Amino acid sequence: MRSRRAPATPAPRRPRPPGAREALEWAIAACDDRKAVDGLVLDLRKLSDATDYFIIVSGTSDTHVRAIAEHVVESLRERGSRAHHIEGLAGGRWVLLDFVDFVVHVFHPALREFYQLEGLWGDAPLRRFGAAREAR
Repeated sequence: MRSRRAPATPAPRRPRPPGAREALEWAIAACDDRKAVDGLVLDLRKLSDATDYFIIVSGTSDTHVRAIAEHVVESLRERGSRAHHIEGLAGGRWVLLDFVDFVVHVFHPALREFYQLEGLWGDAPLRRFGAAREAR
């Protein structure tokens, strides 16, 4: 009598890594989910070789800044996109999330006003989102 082997169980599927544009939109949606303030996207494709886009948002407090950043990281991780580099998460004043094709900057309002990234990249086409879009 022959013994029968159980059929092989297929390995669990990993999420397909998203395209850059798809991941960018997910990051924007994650910022909106956590009520980020003054959201904008700077298109740097013609201005910089370092990255294609900056997403810039503000939180209303250190805790809010951290919550926005953590939600972006988790939302994209669940969809198969991991941050290449994360900086400033523990402090909650300025969190930088580098996803290579785009960088998310989550600022405390005072630091955003001080560093003025929008002004430094003033030649970049920009798109407002969330409350920033609705207020204008």
